[in-house]
Amino acid sequence: MKCIKCKNTDTKVVDSRVAEQGKMIRRRRECEKCGIRFTTFERAEISNLLVKKKDGSYEPYSREKLERGIWIACGKRPVSQMEIDQLISSLEEKWGANKKAVSSQTIGEDVVKMLKKIDHIAYIRFASVYRSFKDVDEFKEELTKLLG
Repeated sequence: MKCIKCKNTDTKVVDSRVAEQGKMIRRRRECEKCGIRFTTFERAEISNLLVKKKDGSYEPYSREKLERGIWIACGKRPVSQMEIDQLISSLEEKWGANKKAVSSQTIGEDVVKMLKKIDHIAYIRFASVYRSFKDVDEFKEELTKLLG
């Protein structure tokens, strides 16, 4: 692991702890060159999970791509990194359970449901992109469902 300050590749682990109910390892590292300490997180990668797109094609699942989209929806909202990590981890468990592929529609609907519980504004933002609202009336209809 590269040092975040001097980019030296010689770092040592000084402490390891289980995080996220055993789904992740938190490691405290120290650079052997400059002495700075920093934290890294290690989680099992969901390999071989494919996403079936609307057009029928497949692409490898990317946690980073999903997280980026969720963070765009959560921009300037009181949502923590921990909440997003927990959301994605729980969804990944669901999708990866004995499955080789998950549809992009399933991913979108599951994220919308989870965001609705976390932050209503982030939910509306994500839903408006995911569901491709065509006009203001569709947007109003979704708001009415949320509030009503």
